[in-house]
Amino acid sequence: MKNFQILIFTLILSSSYSSAQETNSFPVQVKIENGIIEGNYDTHNGIQRYFGIPFAKPPVGELRWKAPQPLDNWSGVKETKAFGPRPMQTMVFGDMKSRSNGVSEDCLYLNVWTPAGRNTKDLPVLVYFFGGGNVAGDASEPRYDGESMAKEGIVVVTTNYRLNIFGFLAHPELSAEASYKASGNYGLLDQNAALKWVNKNINAFGGDPSKVTIAGESAGSIGASQQMASPLSKNLIAGAIGESGAGINPTMAPVSLKDAENIGMEFAKNAGYPSLAELRKLSTREVYELYNESKRFGFPAVLDGYFLPKTLPEIFESKEQAMVPLLLGWNSAEIPGMAFTQGPYTEENYVSKVKVAYPKKYKQVLELYPHGSEKEIELSATALASDRFISYSTWKWFDLHRKNSNQPVYRYLYSKLRPPLVDKTLASGLAGGTVEKEADTPPAPKAVGAPHACEIEYCMGNLHLVNDYAWTADDFKVSKEMMAYFANFIKTGNPNGEGLPNWEAAKSNDKNPPVMVIDTESKLTEAKNDSRYEFLDNTYKNK
Repeated sequence: MKNFQILIFTLILSSSYSSAQETNSFPVQVKIENGIIEGNYDTHNGIQRYFGIPFAKPPVGELRWKAPQPLDNWSGVKETKAFGPRPMQTMVFGDMKSRSNGVSEDCLYLNVWTPAGRNTKDLPVLVYFFGGGNVAGDASEPRYDGESMAKEGIVVVTTNYRLNIFGFLAHPELSAEASYKASGNYGLLDQNAALKWVNKNINAFGGDPSKVTIAGESAGSIGASQQMASPLSKNLIAGAIGESGAGINPTMAPVSLKDAENIGMEFAKNAGYPSLAELRKLSTREVYELYNESKRFGFPAVLDGYFLPKTLPEIFESKEQAMVPLLLGWNSAEIPGMAFTQGPYTEENYVSKVKVAYPKKYKQVLELYPHGSEKEIELSATALASDRFISYSTWKWFDLHRKNSNQPVYRYLYSKLRPPLVDKTLASGLAGGTVEKEADTPPAPKAVGAPHACEIEYCMGNLHLVNDYAWTADDFKVSKEMMAYFANFIKTGNPNGEGLPNWEAAKSNDKNPPVMVIDTESKLTEAKNDSRYEFLDNTYKNK
């Protein structure tokens, strides 16, 4: 009965959220570098909201596939009370619950939530990059909403960045026209432009430009790792948070400029528009449809000698990254074991798949990921699939920074099982949101851990804005603790605080470093499976 009451309360709160925002607000204006903007001040909670603030010129026409360009100043007052359009994308992972006004190439907008009073200054700042594989996602999604974190005394910024072909296409002609003689990485340069905007403007919202923590999940976490490594961004941040992902082989690692240009040339040739002039003349619809028809899953980031001069392992091992505190981790069951076994959890099938993947080292893999029973095979297959997908790359980021900096590094393992969906005709999407079950969709197996992306609404304090799941008191407890850890880290570079289990930083020489297991009863433990990551480190040759 108690859980049912919590669910009803959550649904009511969520449905009344947007209307209550306007009902309880009055307009407020702020002068920033390019002119005056007008947002809303909520009288019920003291939070000011500025949605859809442009931070670069629209990347359209001749600015398509160029680095973001500085804005022109405007006269009068620009209203910033509605989310800007989300970047061009199709539905890839499920219904991501966007609150933005449509989809457009003109998408370089960010959002600010601030608790600042008229004389407030020097508040810590969070800049959050959304996830979605660099092919989908939107800074307006309810799970990234900044209001709950702003109530903790933090100025929160969520930002859009270009995606898929619009954000990552490289081409020799694009490289030739660029002042830095490279192409691609436009989405990452958009993130950098947002950080530059924050550095110049956040004091107008009561924020301190020297106290900016970047964060993100999945592709957003990968972006955070790359911003931390980039010479263009490393001096703009004071801390970093990574949730499941780093741009390190095999997870969306950058390719050489030559390889990226060849990929772009092949795409353009196959599309029937081999020259840059022809590509730029195409309408948004034509580019969108050509990209979708190609069946590509985006385009890779690039070692362009500008934003990314070297791979992340090379940058960190040279101690050229941002020397800032780092908090990061991953989820206990990022991806189902079937992603590896491609079939039943039988010994024959599992061993066969391991031998195919690791023909010379399969015995070592079977020791690290054992197979004594069907349940053990399911757990091992889940661990192996998750490690290969995203957990190992996040571990490598952790390992590189703790061994190549004098800054504290805090590691977590998110383990809270998600409650069931409210609507039984839906299934969870891989990166968030839900998808309709097909008639022949088999029932989902019982969860053996926390899946990819499920922690976002917990750490940002936004369970009340996500009505897909039947949240319980335990879920709200975990959310309160995880958000407190994140808020403390954003404020001080240390997640610890009153009433929370103590979280120790990892030392460079720890063989079994401390890991905060975040669950209904969170606790600090020693890492138990790092031998898996040491093995994969040799396999992926990231040493």
